[in-house]
Amino acid sequence: ARPGIGVSAAARELHLANNSVSTLVNQLSGAGYLRRETDPDDRRSAVLLPTPEATERLAAWASRRGALMREQLARLTVEDRAALAAAVPALNRLARNLHDEYGEGERA
Repeated sequence: ARPGIGVSAAARELHLANNSVSTLVNQLSGAGYLRRETDPDDRRSAVLLPTPEATERLAAWASRRGALMREQLARLTVEDRAALAAAVPALNRLARNLHDEYGEGERA
């Protein structure tokens, strides 16, 4: 979602420890999905960039996920869809509260 992000910033956004993200970066790099390049603003740091293969794979996944959601929502009754729509504001508040409470707390 953020090409050019560094490992530490990615760890903060993912709520993970730096060493966990570093391990993931190594695995994704080895699989050909991520490039780690020197940060032009700080030669001691690295930035993370998706490869074209990763970008294509993520786009395909998002497309499949969107199609699946549209298909399953269409199968629900009008009442069920209305109940889901009514729940969205409360779910958004819950997500914000969780992020505010735990967003800068302990890392996995």
